Amino acid sequence: MGNPRAETIEAEPVRRYDAIIVGAGFSGLYQLHLLRDRLGMSVRVLEAADDIGGTWYWNRYPGARCDSESYYYSYSFSRELEEEWEWTERYPEHGEIRRYLGHVAERFQLRRDIQLRTRVTGAAFDDAANRWTIATQNGERFEAQFLITAVGCLSTANVPAIPGLEDFAGEWYHTGRWPHEGVDFAGKRVGLIGTGSTGIQAAPVIAEQAAHLTVFQRTANYSVPARNGPMDAEFRAWVRANSEALRRKARESTNGHPFDVSERSALDVSPQEREAIYEAAWERGGLRFRAAFRDILLDKDANETASEFIRAKIRSIVKDPEVAAKLTPTDHLFATKRPPIDTNYFETFNRDNVLLVDLKAAPIEAITPEGVRTRDATYPLDIIVFATGFDALTGPLLALDIRGSGGRPLKEVWEAGPRSYLGLQTPGFPNLFTITGPGSPSVLTNMPVAIEQHAEWIAQCIAHLRDAGLKRIEAMPEATDAWVAHVNEAAQATLLPMASSSWYLGANVPGKPRVFMPYAGGMARYRTICEQVASQGYEGFALR
Repeated sequence: MGNPRAETIEAEPVRRYDAIIVGAGFSGLYQLHLLRDRLGMSVRVLEAADDIGGTWYWNRYPGARCDSESYYYSYSFSRELEEEWEWTERYPEHGEIRRYLGHVAERFQLRRDIQLRTRVTGAAFDDAANRWTIATQNGERFEAQFLITAVGCLSTANVPAIPGLEDFAGEWYHTGRWPHEGVDFAGKRVGLIGTGSTGIQAAPVIAEQAAHLTVFQRTANYSVPARNGPMDAEFRAWVRANSEALRRKARESTNGHPFDVSERSALDVSPQEREAIYEAAWERGGLRFRAAFRDILLDKDANETASEFIRAKIRSIVKDPEVAAKLTPTDHLFATKRPPIDTNYFETFNRDNVLLVDLKAAPIEAITPEGVRTRDATYPLDIIVFATGFDALTGPLLALDIRGSGGRPLKEVWEAGPRSYLGLQTPGFPNLFTITGPGSPSVLTNMPVAIEQHAEWIAQCIAHLRDAGLKRIEAMPEATDAWVAHVNEAAQATLLPMASSSWYLGANVPGKPRVFMPYAGGMARYRTICEQVASQGYEGFALR
């Protein structure tokens, strides 16, 4: 007897479009606008969530805000959009980013082509028809010539498989799947597992609300003050007056930020001058600290000067010398892992209701009904918060169960690590484009700059195919091999691969191949390469 649900699914009519986009965050919204409004294509966006927002729909944890400044963590394709939207803070918090994206969706009437509460469970390519068939959890089927993934780099929550979690008597949450109604920490004993960028943002806010906070730290981290505050009216006016130049600088920069990286080496100035430069950067705050010298990510000795400056700051802020020592990073260099910025993170450990547990000295053995048990002690808890990050870059794509020519799964093709050409396509998967996929600058840049470049390149590519009467484009294996080699070379030219525990290498997910996934050659260089590929008739792609 057949599965009645399967029979129902088979009976669903196929809905046909020119393109299907998976995801309704920054990437999906802009790609929809380009394909529908500029190319006149029939497009459907499929989104698993109840509303648009992408990463920012899910990330609502205490303290969640962007680490790029608001005036350039936004779209640049519409001057009118820039002029009519006003940010309220230097670094936008999650709710304000969602309101911004909601405004964009309304302004460009995008919602009519976005289907919410629709989780993609499979996508298969038909070689004979040159079309994709997409299946969803609720049994719908879609067909399109082009499939574009706009699923984000940090959207698949990584919950560690700690024995006993199912027996915990309290409540537990992952920061990447935070309840929309929030969590009441008042009077509660809270355990926070993870001290990456998310944990560093969340800890100070939870500590203010909870009766007690225990922070379980596996890896001590560097962090620079954000210096967040209200958006100053005078600064807002300056941004508007210089908008065009600022946007151009962001597009032409290495990492998508509209500020210059110093041409000085950290080793070419006196210790006194270097200290003064770092001190000024620390007071200014934010990711711009990395731009104090040109070689912080290129030369180990130069980086050590920045690393030691931050270590000294930690020792000066944290009053208990033993706690300060545990919080001081010694196993990696500054910014070789994602460099967090914070609001009173290190100061939080001066509070009487905060305890730091060093998991390198005493690893977690199990979660019990009462709390967390390490090798040395048991910590009674009412709430556990996992700030353990994501299955970055590849996780969201593999979750879609994409199968290319001959039915071969993407999971099988990427078994030893992701392989793509320009981070845009993978051999064997024709007419499939990935926005900010592995092999592109993605997480090493200010994301909206990378997203706009990707979406525009994809739209121009599809326009070229249509104008030339072509039906299919596919990355060639030899071009992909050369690009993967170049991605590795670009990473090795920096200090980034030295941080062996970094999620850039997939080290936070057990069993994941250790491959440096983003392109470290810089956004400007990447943009030039993509433009050259297009101008040379899409060199490295097979078109037919």
